[in-house]
Amino acid sequence: MTEPHVRPADSADLESFAELLGDHAFFVDRFERQRNEHGVLFLGWLGPRPAGAVYLWLEEAEEEVIREHLPGIPLITHLEVHRDLRRNGVGTALVREAERRLFEKGRYRVALAVRTDNHDAARLYKHLGYRDWGHGEVICLARTTSPDGTVLVEEEVCYVLVRDLTPITPEPRSGADPVAASHPC
Repeated sequence: MTEPHVRPADSADLESFAELLGDHAFFVDRFERQRNEHGVLFLGWLGPRPAGAVYLWLEEAEEEVIREHLPGIPLITHLEVHRDLRRNGVGTALVREAERRLFEKGRYRVALAVRTDNHDAARLYKHLGYRDWGHGEVICLARTTSPDGTVLVEEEVCYVLVRDLTPITPEPRSGADPVAASHPC
């Protein structure tokens, strides 16, 4: 099986991903935000084939309730893998690369919103260690641009999930090392 490959977007990538996933304006907007250091647009491939994308939002959340409860926390947004290429590890690779980038930059917590009716995505996020934030559902606004340039805004009922990125290290045991004590030299 071909392993997914993920990296930040380059301007030469935009057309092929916009064609694959639709919403050209989204890719142009997120790439411009990336150029202004407001986030990172990660793109994923299976072999040479474009497969999916995710945006790491580094600005304050657009939703007031998320800003209130998670001030300054980066958001993983708009994860999308082409329907014919799902279940090949692309979504996982995209999320893990965004998390890795945050951790390298000294950011140890991340959040995301997932539609309450998107059970496949919710299952993926749970598998990746995301947990409910404890403040109920949130109305998020999804913006898409139709081919004629019309911006469509749709309210989505979402769960907000969070993940701590710091690895959990077990506390050392006190006293003698039980392995060394049971195996004398």
